[in-house]
Amino acid sequence: MNTRDLKLPLFLYIVAASGVGMFVPAIVASVQNFHFFARMFFYSGLLVLFVSGMIALALAGTRRRTRTVDNLRALFFAFTILPAILALPYYEAMGSITFVDAYFEMLSSLTTTGASVIRYPEAVSDSIHLWRALVGWFGGLLMWVAAGAVFAPLSLGGYEVTALGEPGQISASRGQMQRADPMKRWLRSGQTLLPIYVGLSVALAIMLLVLGERPLEAAMFAMATMSTSGIVGSYGVDAGLSGIGGEFIIFLFLLFALSRATFSSDAGNVRRSNLWHDPELRLGFLIVVVVPTFLFLRHWGFTFSDEGGVDWPSAFLAAWGGLFTTLSFLTTTGFESAGWAESRNWSGLGTPGFLLMSLALIGGGVATTAGGVKLLRVYALYLQGLGEMERLVHPSVVIGNRRIGARRIRRRGAVIAWVFFMLFAMSLAAVTVALAMVGSSFEDALILAISALTTTGPLTQMAPDVPIDLYDLNSATKLILCFAMVLGRLETLAIIALMSPDLWQK
Repeated sequence: MNTRDLKLPLFLYIVAASGVGMFVPAIVASVQNFHFFARMFFYSGLLVLFVSGMIALALAGTRRRTRTVDNLRALFFAFTILPAILALPYYEAMGSITFVDAYFEMLSSLTTTGASVIRYPEAVSDSIHLWRALVGWFGGLLMWVAAGAVFAPLSLGGYEVTALGEPGQISASRGQMQRADPMKRWLRSGQTLLPIYVGLSVALAIMLLVLGERPLEAAMFAMATMSTSGIVGSYGVDAGLSGIGGEFIIFLFLLFALSRATFSSDAGNVRRSNLWHDPELRLGFLIVVVVPTFLFLRHWGFTFSDEGGVDWPSAFLAAWGGLFTTLSFLTTTGFESAGWAESRNWSGLGTPGFLLMSLALIGGGVATTAGGVKLLRVYALYLQGLGEMERLVHPSVVIGNRRIGARRIRRRGAVIAWVFFMLFAMSLAAVTVALAMVGSSFEDALILAISALTTTGPLTQMAPDVPIDLYDLNSATKLILCFAMVLGRLETLAIIALMSPDLWQK
């Protein structure tokens, strides 16, 4: 495809793609004889395509200078304006909700947060659940492509830890690539990653289908896993027909959210020829092993000394429940294992909300669909802290890049990682205070803020003692959460770079 023919704004192509996607739930609803839902999605899709076509005709033949900020601006519009368009069929089909609820639902799906205002999922049509899953899946694909087309050229989204350029600025070492036509970068990244993303989603869905899952649920579980949105239909993974085997398959595919190096070579922090040396994967594996081990061994002594002996099937189920749920929340997906209840009983922790929130705060890999602070930034801070401790013991020591993965961390990477961490902490405090001011209790406000900023919607149901009913939240609270979800998805450094006057002049 010749990129010279693609002179329309990038946001217009994203809107047109969303209009085409509306026909999928329309077909499903029509097959299931829910003709009202089918009409809502079909008419909304036609409307979006018609308006997009009219705007495209109006802009045809125009010439404009492309700038570095155009890609970042298009991505910002995609996460702020696009949900209002995606909410049209959802609002009309649901009927009993406000447009703020519909906007919140679609923004939550697009940012792969997965928080929902639906109280009774089993009473909602499959086409509605499918639309939410499709929007989340599209949001995950958008972040995959944007990582190489937007964040890498501007040294944002975690790339600032490894890149030579300053965050939000063009790197001299990648000058030609970063000054290339913005649409060309999108097309190149999309042509590389789209087949991988679609192929992995289809492969996972087929595996779940073979294990006995319903076709629609298998597709939704696959989309929720690859996008880390955690969006499910009438029942979750813990109640899936594929059982523990399905959870194990999902577990393997969740590993793609620990490091971009598992599916792309543009991460800049690891050579794909030696994936084990990737610091993100190593740190992620360490967390996934240590946390479930702590849960499993916490009351092991008491259980082992019991006169009745050890219930080995329950012990295995508890170990697996902790392992799966830990990886799920570390990647900010939020799936619950069928053995999670047994794991909580085994560990003696009734509601380990602090543990789940801590995992979500750490987050997954840089430039993946996962949210949170990101593993690479945590690793950079770990290296800095280890170096400072070595200087305390040996003040004259010369510390080089001896450790695995350290050579891929820039000299000031830890400083920038610490700046991001402080910005994240300030954002968390500001959102928590704002939520408390509009009526939420402090505990609920903190959980809601962490859930939105880390894009881990299921935290609202699993972290507190009593699940938070998002439907009952007032409109002001939902709008604050919408702002927090956009901030958590794009990250604070990207928002600051978007407001930089220097970037708009390039």
